[in-house]
Amino acid sequence: MEQNKKMAAAPSQTILFIILLHIFYIFVPSHQYHPLDSLTPSEFSQIRSIVTKAYPESSTHKLTFQYVGLEEPSKQTVISWLKNETTTNPPRQAFVIARIDHQTHELIVDLSLQEIASKRIYSGYGYPMFTFEDQENADKLAFTYPPFVASIRRRGLKLEEVVCESFSVGWYGAEEEEGKNKKRIVKVMCYYMNGTVNLFMRPIEGISMTVDLDEMKIIGFQDRVTVPVPKADETEFRESKIKPPFRQSLKAITVVQPDGPSFTIDGHMIRWADWEFHLSFDVRAGMIISLASIYDLEKQQSRRVLYKGHVSEMFVPYMDLTEEWQRRTFFDAGEYGYGLCSMTLEPLRDCPPNAVFMDAYFAKQDGMSRKIPKAFCIFERYAGDIMWRHTEATIPGKTVREVRQDVSLVVRTVSTFGNYDYVNDWEFKQSGSIKVTVGLTGMVQVRGTTYTHKDHMEEDVYGTLVAENSIAIHHDHFLTYRLDLDVDGDANSFVKSKLRTTRVNDRRSSRKSYWTVDSKTAKTESDARIKLGSEPAELLFVNPNKKTKMGNLIGYRLIPEGVTGALLSSDDHPQIRAAFTNYNVWVTAYNKSEKWAGGLYADQSHGDDTLAVWSNRNRSIENKDIVLWYTLGFHHVPYQEDFPVMPTLNGGFELRPSNFFESNPVLKVKQPKEEYSP
Repeated sequence: MEQNKKMAAAPSQTILFIILLHIFYIFVPSHQYHPLDSLTPSEFSQIRSIVTKAYPESSTHKLTFQYVGLEEPSKQTVISWLKNETTTNPPRQAFVIARIDHQTHELIVDLSLQEIASKRIYSGYGYPMFTFEDQENADKLAFTYPPFVASIRRRGLKLEEVVCESFSVGWYGAEEEEGKNKKRIVKVMCYYMNGTVNLFMRPIEGISMTVDLDEMKIIGFQDRVTVPVPKADETEFRESKIKPPFRQSLKAITVVQPDGPSFTIDGHMIRWADWEFHLSFDVRAGMIISLASIYDLEKQQSRRVLYKGHVSEMFVPYMDLTEEWQRRTFFDAGEYGYGLCSMTLEPLRDCPPNAVFMDAYFAKQDGMSRKIPKAFCIFERYAGDIMWRHTEATIPGKTVREVRQDVSLVVRTVSTFGNYDYVNDWEFKQSGSIKVTVGLTGMVQVRGTTYTHKDHMEEDVYGTLVAENSIAIHHDHFLTYRLDLDVDGDANSFVKSKLRTTRVNDRRSSRKSYWTVDSKTAKTESDARIKLGSEPAELLFVNPNKKTKMGNLIGYRLIPEGVTGALLSSDDHPQIRAAFTNYNVWVTAYNKSEKWAGGLYADQSHGDDTLAVWSNRNRSIENKDIVLWYTLGFHHVPYQEDFPVMPTLNGGFELRPSNFFESNPVLKVKQPKEEYSP
């Protein structure tokens, strides 16, 4: 801030600073400045200075930073830079979504020129993602609001043991609309501790408040019903507080790498085995993997697989229709921020002993940076898995056995949205595969009830009775990934191959049937929408301009780990907003601006700016730069084992080379040096 004051007071110093900044961006070594690097704390400070200078605050003029992220150079610009086809670094820019006097402003801030390059006011449906400050300030309002205090006292609860949380409100049709200027609001509902830190197991039902986030005041209050607050008994999850008896302890286990890790980190570039890729962070997307390439030993060159991949949106609808619950249809990335909710990882618990950690940074509501220590961990994984093996026992008098250990590289983050924790892994394998997994753990959402035993229940309670007075509600988790595949180049096609049963009607075989493969290349976006699970299929992304020596198109295929589809009706308002979950697979023509499957403004969105809408343009996708969108999902019917904390439930998918190499790429992988613990 002091530097900004001096610059404002001394124009000559400002000009000199801008000249030096230009020199920095032109001549800084490439290993220090990569065009896809995350924004740095100093850059956040510069962005804040530029924007606040353009929009100075006053007693009647309020400015908040709702989103600050890298405005990436065009794809072709980045590729040209990587090929050293340009002598200068691409311009360094940021995309800012700010709320200024109750309006949403979109700004492109040019850090090279130290100015706002473009600006517009958004007037459509929906609002930008919440900041921590939005939620924290809204939650605090309850404790100075007399009707709420009276309701807590009437229930015989201690106000100092109450914790409140903000919930997005969604959208439920024209009947509740007040035009495009509807207020930016949240619902605030509360929990009770008093003997436990597992507050999500002790909801205070029936009380809800509506908060106007721009005015930061309560504009609605409801105290509808009174049901018992579930007991604190048996809700503790901290090891130091849990009462014995305990399960038998396992003996010590660790990972030993006496020679250190096999990967290197150069800025944000990570290199391991034959892989290299760029790792960055975004406050909405969280972890971003870019420029993933693998070295082909036979061709003696590095070959691109993935230009960019990240979580695009997460849809979590609950199936409870009671007053305080029916609006719980969350868009966790677009409303709360998959990156904003990233947690500091705990060494030896979240990550193994051989892990290396990296920090992440984001802009707070005031524009200043905040650090997330140990937001990423990178480690090599060996869990006794086998990469490949064979025993040749048919040679008379001789047995030949060959085995290779499967060692892979993992990049991990954890995002926590209130009660749920999501463990996010990107795993790179020496075989050329990329495995993406997400693990669900944390606490299920429970609703307080009068019921204490299942035999007493006479109505649809929308969930499972997991403890006395505690119903864990049925719900879904849908994570949609944006995967900009560049399989050995950016001109790709999508081929769907169905496995079809064929009857044998002639005498060529004594068999009655066999199956064959029917392949079809998708011409347009509508051809590429797929609901998985109804029939076996191979989903292949090929470069139609390149073939192997055998004449096969080189490619990568998508292998889903499990298939879950949307069950809500298509005319249900939450599903209209989340229409990107109507299909498991979408393929669209590349468009830099199409990042967020649920739309740029997810909070109170109307479904008019989603992947489903973009796909209706039905653009050509054959031999084009195309993007794969894959949705993995979980229908979660809770069980008593999910109480009071849920064991991790995993799902994911694999991108696997398919005629990408001429032969098995790990045939020549050497056995790692063996190291045995005493």
